[in-house]
Amino acid sequence: MFIDKAKIFIKGGKGGNGAVSFRREKYVPAGGPDGGDGGRGGNIVLEVDEGLKTLMDFRYKKKYIAMSGEDGKRKNKFGKDGEDLILKVPPGTIVKDEETGEIIADLIKNGERAIIAKGGKGGKGNVHYKTSTRQAPNFAEAGDYGEERWVILELKLIADVGLIGFPNVGKSTLLSVVTKATPKIANYHFTTIKPNLGVVNVVEGKSFVLADIPGLIEGAHEGIGLGHEFLRHVERTKLLVHVIDISGIEGRDPIKDFEKINKELELFNPVLASRQQVIAANKIDLLDDMEKFKEFEKTMSRKGYKVFPVSAATNKGIKELMLYITELLDKIKDVPLQTVETDHEVFRLKENKNKDELIIKKENNIYIVEGKSIEKLVYSTDFNDIDSIRRFQSILKKRGIFDELKKLGIDDGDTVKIFDIEFEYYD
Repeated sequence: MFIDKAKIFIKGGKGGNGAVSFRREKYVPAGGPDGGDGGRGGNIVLEVDEGLKTLMDFRYKKKYIAMSGEDGKRKNKFGKDGEDLILKVPPGTIVKDEETGEIIADLIKNGERAIIAKGGKGGKGNVHYKTSTRQAPNFAEAGDYGEERWVILELKLIADVGLIGFPNVGKSTLLSVVTKATPKIANYHFTTIKPNLGVVNVVEGKSFVLADIPGLIEGAHEGIGLGHEFLRHVERTKLLVHVIDISGIEGRDPIKDFEKINKELELFNPVLASRQQVIAANKIDLLDDMEKFKEFEKTMSRKGYKVFPVSAATNKGIKELMLYITELLDKIKDVPLQTVETDHEVFRLKENKNKDELIIKKENNIYIVEGKSIEKLVYSTDFNDIDSIRRFQSILKKRGIFDELKKLGIDDGDTVKIFDIEFEYYD
């Protein structure tokens, strides 16, 4: 099965906690703090592997969490950074933030990498909290949590030329004739259920990748049939070869077919409709009246299109078409991937989107405070040390937590619960 879309959960590793430690050498009975910093958490990294062709692996495993950083150590020794978790993807993979729909990476070249979830920063050791008035800080900073998000992986084929057209017009046959690809061919609509790739080499030293894009139908831009899945693969091609059944043996009108397919491209993404097209008037061997072809060619020429009479079944005109495409590709510049929503030429991972939402509420006469930064503060505090407690209270005050508790009606002696720790409140 061809898997070209997957949804996965990714989470960078947690940063290691800073260490609380003091020098204990033989001739230094009251040594100062020497707790080292925690290591950085591992990143989630995607790397292009040209040997991969599908996103099949991500169908069976949905969650990926990188390694946490080591905690800091005594003697000012830093904890080791967590190893990055490297996930291999095929070339042509686009990564979207599931919540916002924003593209955060577009991976094309073999070996190309992108960090899609950063690991948390390591916490500072107690050596950083020594001051002139606080010589022996008995607390350190906890490591940050890594970024986490659901992402959509989307595979878009990377081909120079795409074959488009209605089902059963001979695209798969044409691909099999000019390349070594062996697509499944039969006489029914939507014969091709996945895009097929092949390499065309008609000029020594020059070749191009040709993709047989599955047959389109009216309404494809709305997702009818497998419209969206198929149209997605057209976006990366530099040139489109529009295959038309010129014989009309199924009662089709070649000009109307051409207009309908281009309308679907335009409705899905206007950029696609502007791609340069060459027309392959296929099944010319089944056409009794050549005037019908001449009329079609004249109409298309007025619109600015080059038309080739071909027969994929008998090889008629195929070499001439492929030679023309080879020459034309040298003149066409690479087309950056664009969509109607935004320009996607630049891809940068946004800053940490983990929202630190503070929750302050009252349940059963207990006041509850929750939030990632508060959790980190709790685990960074030594509640047996007066300096550490003062720092804890100062941060709560700066964050406006005491003011919010007062708005909820807290009184002296009431219980405040912050995660697993309960306090008595006094103003």
